[in-house]
Amino acid sequence: MTASRQSVQSQAAPERKASPPGWRRGFRRYGLPLLLLVVSVITTTANGARFMENFLEGMPPVVREGDLWPWPWLIENPARFAAGFAFSGALLGILLIHEFGHYFACKAHKIRASLPWVLPAPTLSGTMGAVIRIFSRMPSRNAVMDVGIYGPLAGFIASALAVAVGFVLSYSTPSNATHALIRFGGEPLAIRILHDVLVQWDPNIPSFDNIAPHPVLVAGWIGLFITSLNLIPGGQLDGGHILYAISPRLNRWATSLLPFALFLAGTLFWVGWLLWGFFMMLPAMRHPKVPMDEPLSGGRMLLGLVGLVILLLTFTPVPFYDASLMHLLHFDPFRVTD
Repeated sequence: MTASRQSVQSQAAPERKASPPGWRRGFRRYGLPLLLLVVSVITTTANGARFMENFLEGMPPVVREGDLWPWPWLIENPARFAAGFAFSGALLGILLIHEFGHYFACKAHKIRASLPWVLPAPTLSGTMGAVIRIFSRMPSRNAVMDVGIYGPLAGFIASALAVAVGFVLSYSTPSNATHALIRFGGEPLAIRILHDVLVQWDPNIPSFDNIAPHPVLVAGWIGLFITSLNLIPGGQLDGGHILYAISPRLNRWATSLLPFALFLAGTLFWVGWLLWGFFMMLPAMRHPKVPMDEPLSGGRMLLGLVGLVILLLTFTPVPFYDASLMHLLHFDPFRVTD
């Protein structure tokens, strides 16, 4: 995958602009989200078909470069396209559940928001994530907390369910992870906990070292990864909304300091953190001001703690092995030479 979902909030316009024609408004509100979803179904199913092919052969999800670009293979084997629906259904379900968590929180606070836009991609997971657009100012700190937390909370539950189902559907195979083109990194704590619980229920659940991961498990892992990315506490990410509701000053400090932490993480752990560091520096990531008249309720403070727990359960600094900037540059400062 390339990018994760973020909530985008815009300031209310000081002057009312002329409304576009009715058909254009209808397309933006319903047609465009539906079109993006249809394309995303195609791209995620295509990539999921390759994952399923490797799974049936007892292989990791991505073994060959062709696994990252499944289209020539599908042209030659169109009947295998349907094998990707398990992956696409799980992943798109997680993304939509996450986004509708935000959407219904907006509706509850009478905040104008778009339907979810699922962004397609031709490679990797087949999607760049999903977004909703928020068109009106959030009215209170409680609203900011609700909009920020209910997306990752819903997405976390859906992802955990997919991981559990994926473990049950997976099977043991001789260890072949070293042959993977892309090696999934350290498992987040949520996956390890779910694995330990499932092993108590069914001892036949494969170990991490000897597993052929079912595509539904891969989708659940991606869902947890997306959840952790969104809970990064800064800017207008979900974690940034949560932190802003607790303390606008902390949000400003975190948004300023996070790029440096992410650049360091990209150098040492995963090069993708560099992209997130640049992303956090964009002016659009500055959180709009929200009325502070109404204090944050005790229940919302508890929701903020829930968000922190979910971040700890889903975050890993090394989502992919051998993918730090130093590794890609073949530089190892810890190597001992004679």
